[in-house]
Amino acid sequence: MARSSLTRKLGSKLSPHIEALGKQNVDVTPDASSRHLHNGVDTPLPPADLHGSYTNNRPLPTEGVAERRAWIIGGGIAGLSAAFFLIRDGHMPAGNITFLEEQDIEGGSLDGAGNAEDGYIVRGGREMEMTYQNFWDVFSEIPALELPAPFTVLDEYRIVNDADKNWSKARLLENQGQIKDFSTMDLTRRQQLEIIRLLLARKEDLDDITVEQWFSEGFLGTNFYTFWRTMFAFQNWHSVLEMKLYMHRFLHLMDGLNDMTSLVFPKYNQYDSFVRPLMNWLKDQGVNIEYDMIVTDLDMESGDGTRTVKTIQCHGADGDKTFNVGARDLVFVTTGSMTEDTAYGDDNNAPRLKDNDKAGQGSGWQLWRNLAEKSEVFGRPDKFCGDIPRSTWESVTLTCKPSPLMEKLKELSVNDPYSGFTATGGIVTFTDSAWLMSFTCNRQPHFPDQPDDVIVLWTYALLMDKPGDYVNKTMPECTGKEVLIELCYHLGLKDHIDEILAATKTRIALMPYITSQFMPRAKGDRPQVVPEGCTNLACIGQFVETHNDVVFTLESSVRTARIGAYSLLGIKKQVPDIYPGQYDMRRLLRATRTLNSNDAFLGEGILRRLLGGTYFENILPLGPDEAPADLHKSGLFENQLQAIRQLVEENHTLDDAKGWVQGVLDKLRGRN
Repeated sequence: MARSSLTRKLGSKLSPHIEALGKQNVDVTPDASSRHLHNGVDTPLPPADLHGSYTNNRPLPTEGVAERRAWIIGGGIAGLSAAFFLIRDGHMPAGNITFLEEQDIEGGSLDGAGNAEDGYIVRGGREMEMTYQNFWDVFSEIPALELPAPFTVLDEYRIVNDADKNWSKARLLENQGQIKDFSTMDLTRRQQLEIIRLLLARKEDLDDITVEQWFSEGFLGTNFYTFWRTMFAFQNWHSVLEMKLYMHRFLHLMDGLNDMTSLVFPKYNQYDSFVRPLMNWLKDQGVNIEYDMIVTDLDMESGDGTRTVKTIQCHGADGDKTFNVGARDLVFVTTGSMTEDTAYGDDNNAPRLKDNDKAGQGSGWQLWRNLAEKSEVFGRPDKFCGDIPRSTWESVTLTCKPSPLMEKLKELSVNDPYSGFTATGGIVTFTDSAWLMSFTCNRQPHFPDQPDDVIVLWTYALLMDKPGDYVNKTMPECTGKEVLIELCYHLGLKDHIDEILAATKTRIALMPYITSQFMPRAKGDRPQVVPEGCTNLACIGQFVETHNDVVFTLESSVRTARIGAYSLLGIKKQVPDIYPGQYDMRRLLRATRTLNSNDAFLGEGILRRLLGGTYFENILPLGPDEAPADLHKSGLFENQLQAIRQLVEENHTLDDAKGWVQGVLDKLRGRN
């Protein structure tokens, strides 16, 4: 749609501003971490990390959008979100959008299937929180699954979570089902400084460094790291850069890390909660879907530093097929896949990976490899898919009828699991498990058709190369029944194994690339959403570069899709940067106290003396047994002031004290 016809259509009284907007240079992906915040004539757009209604404006359509087509390779949440943004914000007719999906169903890694008789299965779950700006933007407009119009998925989600706060009363277990103290992070002062040093480090200084290379050995045995690695599926050999990004991204949730109070969960599994309603909306809009269509390569025309996709090479049930792509058409590619080449097992059969010695042979990885062979701008996929033993873990879905296992579950849950309310409140980890095994029971029913007497559990483990503590096999060598036996042992139920086995169905998923996105990486290993020089191609999903966001979340998939849609269409709207909790003094002080085992940190007494009784005293963190009135007590101030005086006296002079402080700062920053 030409700009002149657009102004006629929308109203000539706005024509001067519409024309001026067309000439404005809009950075679709502003980086809040690299900008100094200020208000001035040079800041016409909102701050990069401003969230809220003001940033939810509907942008104008761009020229000729009605004649442009979009090809979306992969029907996971990233691909579905790309179509949403093309329709809502890009004003592209839905009939111009075609999905090329290699499976016979959409959803990608967001799955959920089965029945009570054969057993349900979900390969993984998604822990979620409230600041997923892009994700919640999508689902604030998608019709609800069970409520009538005009309610949305977000409305439905809020009803469930506002009425049913998530929390855990048994986050850590040991000694065959005994609750272990998980009230604090269990960090020494030195280990706290290691975390601060990581927060201060520059991202570009952390290329290819692993978690175990950065932290001391003692840190890896703390409660903090147990919470961290089991909640996010981090391994010791994974990227410390990604761990840093997670800390910044979720700093505002630090005081809910131990008991899961920072999380929110859907009513049902991720497929029924998100994929099904979004796909229904897209189909109602009129998008086209080609199932069982494997994309093998993209043919490009190169010249003058540009690359333009000309054809899409596919293989379907009817043989090879080619789709022609116009110069102004758009192509979205989901690079790589966390769940590709999943091996399945059941009660009596252990999973068997195919081509275990040939990493990255699945179609999603192979397509990325083919792109990478064309140019280095497409990254280095082998950095992520080339070491299967270090990117593999296994999950098992349990479909349970009443048994002693359900009685033990009631004991560990915050509500009766049959009540429909929060059960375990997230994963429960066996700290003395050789597999580092965890399990969870989400709100029930977990599937819309689930019978009233059935409970669906989910269990996984991080360590794939160690024999179990009761079953003398590694987890991938075990049948579903053997995994269930190991779980029963750690729950103190070994005397009831036969009864539990008779009442439980197991479905196994062994995934060779499930943590591949965490593998150590360096600049250039992942492509930009729109790789340099590409005129009509965007890469989306978990294996692309963004400024500050993390991987392994629903939000990151949706963010990449939004960036791709805005960039390729030239939409005059910014994608908001991550939630700015890392810059919020309240969150910083709260996190500091949390990392210090909820004890007062050095300097907190001075802050209380300065701010207690003032308008700003609400930024001060309270201890676990404190009330607001305790902020006015002076004991803490005097004790910490005396400690500071002793520090100065020990260093003899103020200049020595200043030098000591500078030395600490230099050490934290990694300077000699």
